[in-house]
Amino acid sequence: MKKLFAFLMVAAVVMAIALLPSLGTAADAPAKIGLGHITSIKSSKDRAVAADGKVTAAVAQIDTTMAIVAFDAAGKVTHITVDTSQTKVNYDANMKVVSDLAALQSSKVEIKDGYGMRKASSIKKEWFEQMADFEKWMIGKTVAEIKALKTKQRDASHIAVPDIPELASTVTITVQDYIAVVEEAWKNAVAVAPGGAKLGLGHEISIAKSSATAAQVDNVFAGTLFDKDGKIVGVIVDTAQTKVAFDKDGKITTDKNGEFKTKKELGDAYGMAKASSIKKDWYQQMAEFEKWMTGQTVDQIKALKTKKRDASHVAVPDIPELTSTVTITVEGYIAAVAESYANAK
Repeated sequence: MKKLFAFLMVAAVVMAIALLPSLGTAADAPAKIGLGHITSIKSSKDRAVAADGKVTAAVAQIDTTMAIVAFDAAGKVTHITVDTSQTKVNYDANMKVVSDLAALQSSKVEIKDGYGMRKASSIKKEWFEQMADFEKWMIGKTVAEIKALKTKQRDASHIAVPDIPELASTVTITVQDYIAVVEEAWKNAVAVAPGGAKLGLGHEISIAKSSATAAQVDNVFAGTLFDKDGKIVGVIVDTAQTKVAFDKDGKITTDKNGEFKTKKELGDAYGMAKASSIKKDWYQQMAEFEKWMTGQTVDQIKALKTKKRDASHVAVPDIPELTSTVTITVEGYIAAVAESYANAK
């Protein structure tokens, strides 16, 4: 009887051990990915003339916070990257753009120590370091658990600083926007193919279309999930095309408290379909391009044959699979996906 009991106990332990890897893998494997964003122009400033005639130049500042998040079947975060682009278009006293229109802009993660938070930080940590610790804390949690984070107001600019022991010595930035973009990523999440191993966020930020009457920031961002061989199992590309308009006196005429939607969020309202030779709007064409990229490596995507249609469309796909579905120029989207691979973790 004792031998039988011992045998049954051993068998049970062996079975439990055998089941553990499959259960753990299933629970931790990315099942969905989502892309979230928030754009604000609240930090933009009018041109102002003081009583003594001294002119304070106008500045347009477009802040876009982005998050690419992978979730498992239970809705827990498995991989995450959050970043913020804080892009300025500077003017002189006569409303002439003085920023370099040809220069690509950088995000806080890319700027790293150049952002300059460390010297003012009570914990002597830069923004990118604090965000890495906050991302680490979010992994393994659901959006509901992340939203339940206890926070405190430090001052008028820091209204939601984490107030839990695990983050007290690592995260002193205000996190309300970062939580909001993670929640949006969950709401927008789409199913992905199995096998996801690394997740990356890439972007291309340009101010090239800015002028004396309007600053324009075009932020192309891509969130991509790759398998162990570098093949794409899920990809989301979007563009925030944000404008800050000025009147003849340099006063901002755009609603600083307005909602700024991406091209995907605009949907049919973006208005490309009526001008399109294939009668498809941007979000529809991008869905087809995302579908085409899935299953391929970045090198294969970069090798896509393209053609120049005109000065504004220098890299339109020129392969049979895409000629009837994608007529937009894709060089910026490919660059963002390539950067997402370089940044994948």
